[in-house]
Amino acid sequence: MPVRQVDNILALLEFFAERQRPATLADVVQRMGWPRSSAFNILSTLLERGYLYEPQARSGFYPSPRLLQMALIIAEGEPLPGPLARAMHRVAEETGETALVSASSGLYAVYLDVVESKAVVRYAARPGRRVPLHATASGQALLSQLSSRDLSVLLRKMSFEPFDINTPMSIDEVMAKIDEGRKRGWYRSGSTYSPDVGAAALPVVEGDRVFALAAAGPLIRVESKAEEHALLLYRVIDEEFGTGHSRRTLKNFNVLR
Repeated sequence: MPVRQVDNILALLEFFAERQRPATLADVVQRMGWPRSSAFNILSTLLERGYLYEPQARSGFYPSPRLLQMALIIAEGEPLPGPLARAMHRVAEETGETALVSASSGLYAVYLDVVESKAVVRYAARPGRRVPLHATASGQALLSQLSSRDLSVLLRKMSFEPFDINTPMSIDEVMAKIDEGRKRGWYRSGSTYSPDVGAAALPVVEGDRVFALAAAGPLIRVESKAEEHALLLYRVIDEEFGTGHSRRTLKNFNVLR
């Protein structure tokens, strides 16, 4: 269950990211719907801690560079592997679709980095977005790297709801999707979570960390290209990490030739 005070602070930061200009107390109250006293207390606390400042007197508040500095320091402690970041950018460029890297967090896959397609109609995503592991190509790729015991424990914790017309609705259906992916050599989705969105994904293991690299876009555009995109994922992973890296990760799969 979310902690309200923490949730409010994060919502405030997202508000500034969307607004991209200073906001007064009145602006915050109007947008967030908070009592004036609550908004004042949150703004005052962030101001005192140096995470907000006033660019001009009485012009409103804005996040200070300290927020970016802290984010960069945190990212340095667990950086996205350089070869994986380069692979993601290449996938976006060569497919023209949205490319993303995700990792597991509980019952969800969390997008760690995203390069959005430049197409007008595209899969829109941002770092930090969470999607259900069982209902997405990226999530199933991540699940495929768990031991049988850990996978069984995790699946028993899931609640199944129909996000879209092709959402797996039981443990058996999820296991069938994972087995299909193992035999195919890559994971795919289509209208399983986001309506009319399809994706191809591969797991990427680097040291003791497990990621998923995916290309995603409107189903009408990517469904017929899913295998082509999967082959591209194999190629860029091997070119960036070294020949055979993808197949070492997928050593038990009947990989594409």
